[in-house]
Amino acid sequence: MLLAARIAITIVALIHIYIMLLEMLLWTRPAGRRAFGLSAQFAADSRVLAANQGLYNGFLAAGLLWSLLPGSPNGIAPFFLGCVLVAGVFGAITASRKILFVQALPAAVALALQLS
Repeated sequence: MLLAARIAITIVALIHIYIMLLEMLLWTRPAGRRAFGLSAQFAADSRVLAANQGLYNGFLAAGLLWSLLPGSPNGIAPFFLGCVLVAGVFGAITASRKILFVQALPAAVALALQLS
């Protein structure tokens, strides 16, 4: 795997670890509410849903980090990058265009580097 692809995959994984922490631990705190533009009431009401969503982001990060390990199966990085890309496009369509740039674009770049 090219060094540029490994760096890009690491960046995407770190983004998803950060999103996981925001959704699972900081959702109702000022940093989490600010990141997602939430009112205190909405954050409190949706805390459990956000934690579940955060767990899925953690799984994406874990899969991407797994792909960087020596001997990881071929196809693991493209699979997880594809999942991130689809989730990012879906999020941009249904929630916020910002997700396209924060999530989908880095995944697309990493995927292109991985497949080159």
